[in-house]
Amino acid sequence: MSFYYTEMDSSIDKLFLLATDAGMTGIYFSYDEIPNQLKESMSQQDDHLVLKEAIIQLREYFQGKRQTFTVPLSIQGTTFQKAVWEQLLAIPYGETRSYADIAAAIENEKAVRAVGQANKANRLPILIPCHRVIGKNKSLTGYAGNQIDKKEQLLILEGVL
Repeated sequence: MSFYYTEMDSSIDKLFLLATDAGMTGIYFSYDEIPNQLKESMSQQDDHLVLKEAIIQLREYFQGKRQTFTVPLSIQGTTFQKAVWEQLLAIPYGETRSYADIAAAIENEKAVRAVGQANKANRLPILIPCHRVIGKNKSLTGYAGNQIDKKEQLLILEGVL
């Protein structure tokens, strides 16, 4: 499978966008975060249709002009992860849910920590809005490793904080 990437500047960081012809497969906050096996099979293609559309939509989001995304996604994950990510996609712009809320939504109330791990495994942050998941006590917890500042900036952008 061929992977294509491009870069874009955003208000939270430089973003590295990855796609196949089927859709977006990843958004990374640094080139070093991209797995080595992907680096070996990807090529920079700034004019790739999926990547161009993703940049347009992400720019609109960062400008406060877009609340939902329609760029095609090519999601890879376990059945559990996909169930969690489906719930993330259902969280409206400007709202949050707790990890416990997501666990309840997938009818697995005891899976709170596993929901956190599925969020951590999300390779399409922003598009699949894991930043909208917060601690039950409304605390900002975990985002893209320990980049809680990015989570905070995204929630401020959406008017949550």
